[in-house]
Amino acid sequence: MSLNSPNSTPAPADSEINAAARVRNLLIVLAAIALSVSIFLGVRTQTPASSLTEMAKASAPIATALTNGKPTLMEFYADWCGSCQAMAKDLSAIKQKYAEPMNFVMLNVDNDKWLPEITKYRVDGIPHFVYLNNKGSRVAETIGETPRSIMEENLEALIAGKPIPHSQSSGQVSDFTPVTGPVKASSSDPRAHGSQVQ
Repeated sequence: MSLNSPNSTPAPADSEINAAARVRNLLIVLAAIALSVSIFLGVRTQTPASSLTEMAKASAPIATALTNGKPTLMEFYADWCGSCQAMAKDLSAIKQKYAEPMNFVMLNVDNDKWLPEITKYRVDGIPHFVYLNNKGSRVAETIGETPRSIMEENLEALIAGKPIPHSQSSGQVSDFTPVTGPVKASSSDPRAHGSQVQ
C-alpha cells in the first residue's frame, strides 16, 4: 500500500503527540496541586487531641490556681478520651469567655505526676470536672460530656459564689483506672504511650 492510499492510516503528526503529552502533563500537575492543597489543609486542621494538648499547655498551673483568689474549673482528661475530644471545642470557647474571672486547670490522667490529685478527687471516669471556689476548696464535681449551656450555668454560679446548679450531672464518660503501681507496657492499651518513663 502506498502512503496515499485511501485504506492507510496516516502517521500521527508530531503536533498531535505533543498535544497529548501536554494534556497528560497538565492533568498530572493539576492532580499534584490538588493533593498538595489537601495535605496542607489536613495538616493545618487541628485535631481534638492536639487541641487538648494546646489547651492544657495554656491552662493555669495548679499551684497558682489554688492560691490566686479566683474560682477554678479543674478538668481531668486524656488525649485518647473520646468524650474529652468531643467537648474540646466548646471548652476552648468557654475558657476564652471566662478567662478573666476564673482559672482553668487541665490535668492529663496519663501523667503520673497528677496521681495525688487523681486519688484525692477519686477520678474514675473522664472528663472529670472539679469546681473549686476562690479559696481552692471543692464545691462540686461533674463527670462526662456536659453541654456547653450547662457548663456555663455552673461556671456563672461558681463565679457568683452560689451553689452549682448541675453538680450531679453525668454524661458520656471514658473509663479510667488510676495507676497505683509500676506501669507495665501493653501495645493494646491506648494509654500506654509515654507512660513507661522510668
